[in-house]
Amino acid sequence: MELAVINHKGQDTGRKVSLSDEIFGIEPNDNAIYLDVKQYLANQRQGTHKSKERNEVAGSTRKIKKQKGTGGARAGSLKAPNFRGGGRVFGPRPRDYSFKLNKKVKQLARKSALAYKVKENSLMVLEDVSFDAAKTKNYLSFLSGLSLTGKKTLLVLAEDNKNVFLSSRNLPKAKVVTVDDVNTYQLLHADQLMLCEGSVSKLETILAK
Repeated sequence: MELAVINHKGQDTGRKVSLSDEIFGIEPNDNAIYLDVKQYLANQRQGTHKSKERNEVAGSTRKIKKQKGTGGARAGSLKAPNFRGGGRVFGPRPRDYSFKLNKKVKQLARKSALAYKVKENSLMVLEDVSFDAAKTKNYLSFLSGLSLTGKKTLLVLAEDNKNVFLSSRNLPKAKVVTVDDVNTYQLLHADQLMLCEGSVSKLETILAK
């Protein structure tokens, strides 16, 4: 499979990049994608939620009313959950939501996400991107040249580039990552995936392990 390399103005450079069918041309595995995305979202959760139960609520321990003769149910403490201000029954407690996922499943999920992008014609290969200064207008001009203004985009760089990252940081629909950090959730979330020419071979090397 070959894709034309496009410059920053959306024009064909005349060069082509060969994409491995073992990575970009596989039959997508939806279950692997589900598990990888589930793990990613679970890892984003802080898990610091907490509510007080009846043994943690501050209040008097005196008996509210006599045991019998009132015509109502027995009540022994204001901290009981059926009273206003009382503790909560089985409330949330701090916990860790992360779970283990095998490396091969994660690799399969990323390959499947890339294969979906190829099938949807949502993947393009660009010349390596670099800016002289970190300015948002530089990245906006870059997206405008590719007719991607207003779309959710993911740019995958071969190596870290501070100016490109800082230029995109203020744009809510623009995401810039390096080959080492790209994940399944980011690939699927973007409307358009942009791979730099130098990142293709690195991505194939990582996913071929």
